[in-house]
Amino acid sequence: MHDELLFKLGQSIRYIRLKKEMSQEELGFKSSLSTNSISAIERGSYNFKIKTLYKIANSLGVNVEEILNCKF
Repeated sequence: MHDELLFKLGQSIRYIRLKKEMSQEELGFKSSLSTNSISAIERGSYNFKIKTLYKIANSLGVNVEEILNCKF
């Protein structure tokens, strides 16, 4: 099932990660998530918790608001 909100959130995370020249593996390590989880989040196929969003934002060095308001 494709959820548009999860997809957009995942694409925002991917965009910021690539802008910072970070691999999925590196983001996963910094946020204590598996590379498979990062991949699923970026594809929008994993419904993750808000706590995970904060971990990812912290690992990317951005505020959660920047992920939510990302214009790409």
